[in-house]
Amino acid sequence: MTIVKSGELRRELTVGEVAERSGVAVSTLHFYEAKGLIRSNRTRGNQRRYPRSVLRRVAVIKVAQRTGIPLAEIQDALSVLPDDRPLTVADWGRLSENWREQLNERIASLMALRDHLTGCIGCGCLSLRECPLRNPHDVLSMEGAGPRLMDDDSHG
Repeated sequence: MTIVKSGELRRELTVGEVAERSGVAVSTLHFYEAKGLIRSNRTRGNQRRYPRSVLRRVAVIKVAQRTGIPLAEIQDALSVLPDDRPLTVADWGRLSENWREQLNERIASLMALRDHLTGCIGCGCLSLRECPLRNPHDVLSMEGAGPRLMDDDSHG
């Protein structure tokens, strides 16, 4: 933390300071800014300065990305929140609740994939006419190309 005078904390951080504190590369911060996920101010010398509240926004972005939320959805969610203050517990509660169902669906899909990996992948045994185990008489071919069992658990 940079002390200005009389023990006051400097309110804005350089891009390097944000990168160091957040564990995100400078190029990633520039990318986030270009995508509208975070904002900076410019000095007279055209250097980026970020409000301290950006650290919490970057943390939220990183957590959301780890759960598989696409950046466009993260941007949409963050766009309704003010960027002139740190995100609050209530803000995080709303964000995470909105993402919870999507994450639960992804978890269920991954668990189904895991449970079916040692059996058939539901594509007619890689183009064979039929699979006597999971796709007798190649009935899944009538539903279209590609693996079908993972799209709808009613088959298995």
